Amino acid sequence: MDMTFGEAELAFQQEVRDFIAANLTPDMKRAESLNPSVFSEPETGVPWQRALNAKGWGAPGWPVEYGGTGWTPAQRWIFETECAHAGVPTPTPMGVKMVGPVIIGFGSKEQKNYFLPRILSCEDYWCQGYSEPGSGSDLSSLKTRAVRDGDDYVINGTKIWTTHAHNANMMFALVRTSDEPRQQDGISFVLIDMKSPGITIRPILTIGGDHEVNQVFFDDVRIPASNLVGEEGKGWTYGKYLLEFERGSGIASAKLRKALNRTAAFAESEATGRAIEDPEIAIRMSEAEVDIDALEMTELRVLSALQNGQNPGAVSSILKLRTSEIYQAVSRLGVDVIGNDGLYVEPTRPLHRLNAPPAIPEDELAVMPTHLNGRAYTIFGGTSEIQRDIISKLVLGL
Repeated sequence: MDMTFGEAELAFQQEVRDFIAANLTPDMKRAESLNPSVFSEPETGVPWQRALNAKGWGAPGWPVEYGGTGWTPAQRWIFETECAHAGVPTPTPMGVKMVGPVIIGFGSKEQKNYFLPRILSCEDYWCQGYSEPGSGSDLSSLKTRAVRDGDDYVINGTKIWTTHAHNANMMFALVRTSDEPRQQDGISFVLIDMKSPGITIRPILTIGGDHEVNQVFFDDVRIPASNLVGEEGKGWTYGKYLLEFERGSGIASAKLRKALNRTAAFAESEATGRAIEDPEIAIRMSEAEVDIDALEMTELRVLSALQNGQNPGAVSSILKLRTSEIYQAVSRLGVDVIGNDGLYVEPTRPLHRLNAPPAIPEDELAVMPTHLNGRAYTIFGGTSEIQRDIISKLVLGL
């Protein structure tokens, strides 16, 4: 793999930097630096996505005919790393990186024409209806049911851990449309207007003090049958396809490296009693750096498969597994470096709305909430145990 940038790549790098300088406001940057979550609040994520869309950069992984950029893997890597270094907001991936590829791959012409432009512009803000109280890792056992009634489906049931459901106006969901001997064969993929009568959203506060996830209840909720994506009973196939995009899209290594470098700089300061001189801390720093280097190389290989909407396949589970584990290792390092001062930060969301002066430097204000929020990384999007099963079967052939 040739990692040397030529004139074209360097010119593109400068273009990305100029775009960021022109569109990233101080308020956006501060909000992102204090964001303990996997993606930004709508107040910062939506304006950034709209700026990207206006530039024609709203969906780097989509085919060009649907609004994609047609970037080379090198350009995609440059864009992602420059954004990470600058600290830009992370728009919700639910639209561009998750339901968008499914609509492109399996949706009707009418669904593509209607929903794809609205995803790019953030006119629609999406949430994901997968997990249920009794169906998490064993997702195929889901019970939320959609019954055909003329030109509608009538939906009853509940979804849980639904990120940003309280902000979303649309949901993509897996629902049961028939009972088959093989549970996966009775599942369908539907699009739900969150303003539909019969939908109730109940907030769930997590260990980090966040209101990020919710439980959503459906009581005789009617949706048009035209909101079925693809074929009835094929939702399990579409849902797996989506998860591979969720797990395998984006460049996590750049953000992880930035977080590690920030922790290392703080560990070298007198405010921490030069925690970097603790041999255990120093060794863990080195281990994390090596892990990030290896992750970066894997991401670069996968980028080629993501061009023009191609599915990254089972290797996406490697990225999901390692990203989650490294994220937790880096956030745990941050907590150990900051020490007892981290206990003075009352978890709240979003942190950038705090008015009281922090007990620690603002750059480190998000360390403890990030660590607490990050406990979920090895659970959401498929647990680490599930990822190892996929890797063993589909990558290693065991």
